[in-house]
Amino acid sequence: MTVPRHTTRQRRTLLLAAVRGGEGSIQQLAEQFAVSPSTIRRDLAELARAGHVIRTYGGALDTAHSVERTLREKDALHAEEKDAVARAAAELVGEGEVVLLDAGTTTGRLARHLADRAGVTVVTNGLSVLLALADSPEVEVVVLGGRLRHPNEAILGASVEQQLRHIQPDRVFLGTDGLTAGRGLCSPTLEQAQLKYAMLHAGREAYVLVDHSKLGQAPFSYWTPLDRQHTVVVDGGRPEALRPFRTAECCSLRVVSP
Repeated sequence: MTVPRHTTRQRRTLLLAAVRGGEGSIQQLAEQFAVSPSTIRRDLAELARAGHVIRTYGGALDTAHSVERTLREKDALHAEEKDAVARAAAELVGEGEVVLLDAGTTTGRLARHLADRAGVTVVTNGLSVLLALADSPEVEVVVLGGRLRHPNEAILGASVEQQLRHIQPDRVFLGTDGLTAGRGLCSPTLEQAQLKYAMLHAGREAYVLVDHSKLGQAPFSYWTPLDRQHTVVVDGGRPEALRPFRTAECCSLRVVSP
């Protein structure tokens, strides 16, 4: 049977539908669309840059897929926007402050922007934060001890929450897999949702760091209610998605440009 030829735009639209239908193998997709595997790789790369799919080894996943992605897969999405949010967050940190950084990709980028800030103390449960500050002897790093959870490389456990009772950071910076004005922060496990709640209430000031793709998203079933005054630091990539947060209780917005 002859496969009809499509324009690049038509093929990518059909390719996205195929991935959302569960077909993610490069070889299968190449055969289905009668093009070379390298053409499919280029198409998937463009779809990934647009935030429609996540590249995996040998294929792709729909971004709406509820399977939890690795930290590295998430870090590759909306990298420019995440870095802009991280830079803005770093500007909030004053000399000699103690800050609590949640595990995550944007908080990991925030740590990189704090790497040359002598006198700052960073408390964290995130491996990405530790790696970013490993070669920064002038930054005091306090690691909340527990067990390392994959794939998001967060340190979790009862001991982490117990240690938080003895710390009052100046600022808390939280990450999330999804954020809604009504429910708060969305997490893949109940344990993480509970820990984020403890972190939210640990510091003098609280911030949520997100790129625009997280707004209004609820990929998992566990939530951290944002029931204290906090600031959402976000890029302006989806202005319409910001509207619910402008009127949300306890919420302030800080919109940044990449």
